[in-house]
Amino acid sequence: MLVAFSVAPSGVPTAGPAPHDASVHDAVAEAVRIVRESGLPNKTDAMFTTIEGEWDEVMDVVKRATEAVGKYGSRVSLVLKADIRPGYYGELTGKVDRLEAAITERDQK
Repeated sequence: MLVAFSVAPSGVPTAGPAPHDASVHDAVAEAVRIVRESGLPNKTDAMFTTIEGEWDEVMDVVKRATEAVGKYGSRVSLVLKADIRPGYYGELTGKVDRLEAAITERDQK
């Protein structure tokens, strides 16, 4: 499965290097660190982090990343989108590769 998620703190920070700073980059960096250390295939862009793996292992990483962000605010916002397609692997790049091939094929017509 692929899971794209975005997690951010809100409210008054309870910890972190600047407890009254409105920036969320430290919290997001903590979440991304957890994802990368998981060893699962992943990609981070300006809006989401996408992770690929089996249901339980992906959700465990999302949960740990969300909990880590919690210390940076009194609330946490989590946005999650999943593509659940049993038996398919390598879709983190495979879906994009197929899209690019379709665009190239169309442009050559």
